[in-house]
Amino acid sequence: MQNIGKGSEAKMKLSTKGRYGIKAMVDLALEYESGNYISTATLAKMQDISEPYLERQMASLRKAGLVEAARGVFGGSRLSRAPEEITVGEILRALEGSTSILDCVDGSVMKCCSNACSCSARPLWLKLQSRIDEVLNTTTLRDMAEDYGAQIEFINSKKGDTDNASIS
Repeated sequence: MQNIGKGSEAKMKLSTKGRYGIKAMVDLALEYESGNYISTATLAKMQDISEPYLERQMASLRKAGLVEAARGVFGGSRLSRAPEEITVGEILRALEGSTSILDCVDGSVMKCCSNACSCSARPLWLKLQSRIDEVLNTTTLRDMAEDYGAQIEFINSKKGDTDNASIS
C-alpha cells in the first residue's frame, strides 16, 4: 500500500508494485501446470513494464518464498507452490508490506492516534479492514487465473458478436 498525504499514515491505494506483481503472479499461475520457468523479460513484455522494475518485484516474491528462480537459457521464475495455495494477501504483503487501510487497524503495528480508544469511526475501519483481509486471504491465484480466463472468454465472445454483426 502506498503512503500518501501527511505523516506515515497508510492509505488504501495499491502501488504499481502490488498491481504489477499480482498480474505477473497470475501469468505464472497460468503456466504452473507446464512446470516451465518464465523469464522476467517475457513477464515484463506481457505486462508492458520495464524488466528492471519487474525484477525488483520478483526478488521480493522470491524472498517471501512465493516464486523460485532458475538461471540459464530456460531459466526464469515459476510459482513455488500450486496456485490454489497462494493467496493475494501473501503476494501483497510480500510486495507492499502492510495491507491495512489505517495504522490504527494494523494488527502488526502498535501505532494508533491518541483517540483510538474513543474514536467513533474506528469500529467502521475495523470492520472494513476485516472484510478486506477476508477477501485478500481467501482469494487464491487459482481463483484469479480462472476469473481472468472467464474475462478473456467474455471479451472474445463480444468480439465475435461484433464481427458477426458487421457481416450481416
